[in-house]
Amino acid sequence: MRILLIEDDPLIADFIEKGLKEAGHAVHAVRDGRDGLFAATGEEVDAIILDRMLPGLDGLDILKMLRAAGKATPVLMLSSLGDVDQRVEGLREGADDYLVKPFAFVELLARLEGLSRRQETAPREQTRLVLADLEIDLLKRQVKRAGHSIELQPREFRLLEYLMRHADQVVTRTMLLEAVWDYHFDPQTNVIDVHISRLRQKIDRDHDKPLLHTVRGAGYLLGQRD
Repeated sequence: MRILLIEDDPLIADFIEKGLKEAGHAVHAVRDGRDGLFAATGEEVDAIILDRMLPGLDGLDILKMLRAAGKATPVLMLSSLGDVDQRVEGLREGADDYLVKPFAFVELLARLEGLSRRQETAPREQTRLVLADLEIDLLKRQVKRAGHSIELQPREFRLLEYLMRHADQVVTRTMLLEAVWDYHFDPQTNVIDVHISRLRQKIDRDHDKPLLHTVRGAGYLLGQRD
């Protein structure tokens, strides 16, 4: 496995790095939060061992940024903060496992192997969505139509992603309120109409064939129509 180790304690970092290399793994070790984020977003690794308390940038913040950027690399979080609430917080923010210091190296190795097995058996997450000449890169958060970049606001990006995942299907207002706005009630506003109008202007403007359609009395559909 290719493992990124983000740990600022030199004794613990050296101990883990030596043990992982002896077990046959390739290890890149960094000891600063900002350097760790740079490495985690710029390198292809099979797993990340992430200390929670780091100089420069907190481990929990690194985790949030990775998941927000669409990085699905398995993360084993290390911390001396071991009460239940703190472990739950780390797992809810996207950690795949949580190990409290001090720990036995054999347990760390077993947990990494468990993450690797889950990664191998899990279906690969789709990172690129394409419909006709419209495409979304979910990792880079980029949208293009006919090769030209389109700048979207975060909510517009989420709206388009949801429509792309349900291409050629009628999507109701209720579905959009729940999936994109996390509303489980009708706010009685025109928020969806406003965002659909802005999105339509950005993806269909200057193109002969519109992709975003209003289905009267039903909702919206993203797809090609003759």
